[in-house]
Amino acid sequence: MPFALERSPDATRTHLFRRNGLSLVLAAIFLVFLLGQILAGHAAWNEELLREGRAPLDLLAYFDSGHFLSATFENWESEFLQMGMYVLLTVWLRQLGSAESRGFEDEPEQIDPGPTPWPVRKGGLWRRLYSHSLTIAFLVLFLASFVLHGYGSWRHENDERSLQGRAPVALSDHMLGSTFWFESFQNWQSEFLAVLSIVVLSIFLREDRSPESKPTQAPHRQTGT
Repeated sequence: MPFALERSPDATRTHLFRRNGLSLVLAAIFLVFLLGQILAGHAAWNEELLREGRAPLDLLAYFDSGHFLSATFENWESEFLQMGMYVLLTVWLRQLGSAESRGFEDEPEQIDPGPTPWPVRKGGLWRRLYSHSLTIAFLVLFLASFVLHGYGSWRHENDERSLQGRAPVALSDHMLGSTFWFESFQNWQSEFLAVLSIVVLSIFLREDRSPESKPTQAPHRQTGT
């Protein structure tokens, strides 16, 4: 009778990393950079407070400051807008030769064997919502980040006005003012420039074995991966 071999802890960890390595590494990089932003932002804001003769904030209080909220969600907002728009635009639009575009020929979808997601099995409204769930998720994340950016930016403007001895502004005035929209547009334009770059550069350039690149020997006009 054959013996059932138990997996060693090292083998289990290897298997876990092999299945989830991309997510784990990206999450780790995100946390490292977020920590760097927090520590640098905390130091920068305290330097400004000290210059104005105010008491510095401890790290916990900094998390509730407009400086932290505005800087964090200003960037998240632009990222989620970029990804949501990109997901949606690639449904209809094509770019000849780009690895980031669908091909021009209608090809049958390749579906691996396995359990079908429950909204698909449920059908009706659930299936329709699930068929657009990726775009919906990015839209919700964008709107939440947009609101938090606006709130944090308003708090930060009023903190700066307080340091200067000026009266605070209402939230509505801040949201309609140039400062808030300058913060948003400067990030939005850079995100779409980044997307445009990978769409165009993937026509001519390659990265062997990356799913974001065509095969090395593929002609420039080949579209999709």
